[in-house]
Amino acid sequence: MIKNYIKAARLRTLPLSVSGIIVGAFLGYNDSYDVLANVFKGNFSKPSILENSIFWLAILTTIGFQVLSNFANDYGDGIKGTDKNREGEARMVASGAISPKQMKQAMIITAIITLIVALLLIYTAFGKENFLYSLLFFGLGIASIVAAIKYTVGKSAYGYSGFGDVFVFVFFGLLAVVGTYFLYTKEINFTIFLPAFSIGLLSTAVLNLNNMRDRVNDAASGKNTLVVKIGEEFAKYYHYYLLASSFLFALLYVSINYRTPFQFLFLIAYIPIIKHVLFVYKNTDEKLFDGELKKVALSTFLFAILFGLGSAIL
Repeated sequence: MIKNYIKAARLRTLPLSVSGIIVGAFLGYNDSYDVLANVFKGNFSKPSILENSIFWLAILTTIGFQVLSNFANDYGDGIKGTDKNREGEARMVASGAISPKQMKQAMIITAIITLIVALLLIYTAFGKENFLYSLLFFGLGIASIVAAIKYTVGKSAYGYSGFGDVFVFVFFGLLAVVGTYFLYTKEINFTIFLPAFSIGLLSTAVLNLNNMRDRVNDAASGKNTLVVKIGEEFAKYYHYYLLASSFLFALLYVSINYRTPFQFLFLIAYIPIIKHVLFVYKNTDEKLFDGELKKVALSTFLFAILFGLGSAIL
C-alpha cells in the first residue's frame, strides 16, 4: 500500500517543484548578506545556504504542496474517468490501487502536515515582529492548498478549462521565486521577477508537453486543456515560445545584474533544451512526448542550480 502512495506522489515531479525555491533562495540569501557586508564592511562569516533553516523549510513546504497537488490530480482525474486510457505512468485511483476515500484521507493528512511546516517557515522567516508579513504568507499558503486541490477536483476544476498553465506559471514561477526571495530580504527587487518568469515559463512548458502527450485522451474525456483548445500545431509554437522566452528573461536579469561571468552558467541547461526543441519539431507521435517530460523537468532543475550558483560565485 505504501508503494502505491509513493507512486501517487510522483516523485519525478519534485525536482521541478523546488526549482523556483532554489533560485529565489540563492538570490535572496545573497542579497540579504550583501546588505550585511555593507554594514559590517565584510567583517563577518557568511555561512552556506545549506546551513540555512529557511531554505530547507521552504523546500519541504513546496514538496508538500506538490505531493498534495499530485494526490488531488490522481483523485480528480480518477473519479472523472480521465485517466482510464492515459499514456505514461498508471494512476492509482483510476487503476483501483487506492480507493477515492483513501486518496481523500491522504490529501487531508498531506495538507495538514504541509500547513504545519509552512507555519514553521513563516515563523522562522518573520518571527513575532512582522505580523502582517506572516499573515500574508499564511494566506498564500492556504491559497496554494486550495489551488493544488481545485486543479482537477470539483465541477469547476480549472485544469479542465484551460487555466492550468496560469496556475503553474504563478505558483511554480512567481510565487516560488519572488516569495522565497522575500522570505530572506523582506523586500521586493523588481528584477527578481525576471528569473521568476524564466522558472514559470519552463514549468509551464513541462505542463504543455504533458498536455500535448494526453491531447487525444483529454479531448475525449472532456478535459479542455489549453492544448485541446488550440490544437497540436499551435501547441508546438506555444511550446517554443515558452522555452525561448525563459532564456531571454534569464539573460536580461544577468545583463542587468552582471557581476561575474559565472552568472552565465545557466546557459549549460539550455543545451538539452535545444535538443528537446528539435525533437518536438520533428516528432509526429504524441505518445513519444512522455520520454521528454523528464528531460525538460530535469533541465529546469539544472537551470535553477546553475543560475543560483552563478549568482553566488563572486
